[in-house]
Amino acid sequence: MGFLADQLYTPTYEVTGDEVAVIDTSRGTIRVRLDGAGAPVHVANFCELASSGFYDGLKFHRYVPGFVIQGGCPNTRDMTPEQVARGEAGPSGRPGTGGPGYRIREEFSVNPRNSHEDGALAMARSQDPDSAGSQFYLCLGPQHGLDSGYTVFGQTIEGRDVIDLLRAGDVINSIRIEHAKA
Repeated sequence: MGFLADQLYTPTYEVTGDEVAVIDTSRGTIRVRLDGAGAPVHVANFCELASSGFYDGLKFHRYVPGFVIQGGCPNTRDMTPEQVARGEAGPSGRPGTGGPGYRIREEFSVNPRNSHEDGALAMARSQDPDSAGSQFYLCLGPQHGLDSGYTVFGQTIEGRDVIDLLRAGDVINSIRIEHAKA
């Protein structure tokens, strides 16, 4: 199945509403309260990917000062941090162009809390609103211009200082979900 397959993926993970993502990076740990009520498909998808180890060892591949730090592209898995930082193509393709092999539906139009605040966690996508998969970003300051086009599915509760340190090439050691349904 290609990244922009015709069918939208529906995660099977059952959202508890209490999930917290613990993102362990090469710069420190970030804790994000996930918004299962406002963006249940995005939260379920993120929890499935995190629980399967999908994010383990990936690198942040996009850093725009005062805007976002982005990661979650599987193309970065077999690349060195230096290669990612330079924006080189890796064995699986260019950083920022990979995904999980499926896409999920947008929720920005139905999420009442879809607000890109400082430290917000949201899903990146291509031009198609229903094209998010695995790539996510953390906001470096409020980015309300994104509210009407990208789904916010969490808010940082610890580690905002760590987010400020992140750059392209930094490693996502692991993402684990606290309060996940067993």
